[in-house]
Amino acid sequence: MATATLAGSTGLVGSNILTQVLASQSFSAVYAYTRRELPNPTAATKLNPIISTDNAQWPSLFPREMKPNILFSALGTTRATAGGIEGQRKIDYELNLELAKAAKDAGVETYVLISSGGANSKSSMAYPRLKGELEEAVKALEFKHTVILRPGLIVGDRSESRPAEAVVRGIAKGLRSLTPALTNFWAQDASVIARAAVNAAVQCVEGKKEAGVWELGQADIIALGKA
Repeated sequence: MATATLAGSTGLVGSNILTQVLASQSFSAVYAYTRRELPNPTAATKLNPIISTDNAQWPSLFPREMKPNILFSALGTTRATAGGIEGQRKIDYELNLELAKAAKDAGVETYVLISSGGANSKSSMAYPRLKGELEEAVKALEFKHTVILRPGLIVGDRSESRPAEAVVRGIAKGLRSLTPALTNFWAQDASVIARAAVNAAVQCVEGKKEAGVWELGQADIIALGKA
């Protein structure tokens, strides 16, 4: 069985990854970074929170002694929450990269990143460029398996307020209630993205995927997330 570490455990996709891992027989333990107590409604003994309000300390707290073989990163914030693009970069790029480096140094072989559709290091727009730069940086670390998921609009109920995005999510939910085909090419449920991430990681650990970089676009996420 696999041992996982998870960054972004309280976010929309990250919390769904945590639920999937806790329910999966493929995992013996998960070490989840968090700034606050994590819900554990089933009292799962495999959940091990890494609690620190100072996320700058997270890389040094990587549970290397437990020999995790997977790092999931669904870590990210918004420009508004971070107080600007530079603040967002500290989380979405710098902290993500430092955690990836800590994982690599600890011998983790499978790295799974929740990126974004349109990620491109040469984009003229700040957010896609930031995501693209992160993708390139983690690829350069040369994990045995680097899995990058690029979802579109992430559909689900967020705890934080994003009014404009909430309107679009509402439209997506309405269309999805008619038929998923109306939204699959531009919006995916957080639970489907999470399931795709976990399924991809398990395939890597079980030797069902060749070593290297595995990039999953929106159609791939839908297919793997419903497997």
